[in-house]
Amino acid sequence: MSTAVEPTAPAAVAISPEQLLAHWQGHRRLTRRLIAAFPEDQLFTFAIGGMRTFGQLSLELLAMAMPMVRGAATQEWETSFDRQPVPKDEILRQWDADTAAMDAYWAQIPAARFQETMTAFGQYTSPLYDLVLYCVDNEVHHRGQGYVYLRALGVEPPPFWERQ
Repeated sequence: MSTAVEPTAPAAVAISPEQLLAHWQGHRRLTRRLIAAFPEDQLFTFAIGGMRTFGQLSLELLAMAMPMVRGAATQEWETSFDRQPVPKDEILRQWDADTAAMDAYWAQIPAARFQETMTAFGQYTSPLYDLVLYCVDNEVHHRGQGYVYLRALGVEPPPFWERQ
């Protein structure tokens, strides 16, 4: 018979919530530069191999990141998003506003909540840390598609390693 007690929270943390946000915001800075580099007239028209346009991918990222953080902080989740094409300047304006809002909402998330299982957007059930990592992974994946698009359009993308 085991007398070991299951801990309610991990004894050691590999990365703090603050470090996780800093890492994500670094990715967001790079993605923003990629959006800014994209030719306006190609943002919602250029695609390769049946993939969505980079404009559509950018709107998806807007529909996920800040709403994920707000939902984690407030436990109130949006379930529908307007993804109609908008000018690049509007995407960048919303990106900047969301970045600031993410910082504010993130500060409201108790550290223990990252271990809690929740359902984001009414359909994705996982521990919060996993939901956040999915958002980061999704952004990196779609940014990679944006790099391919820019190169196909003859535009030099920003260096992928510069997240400052």
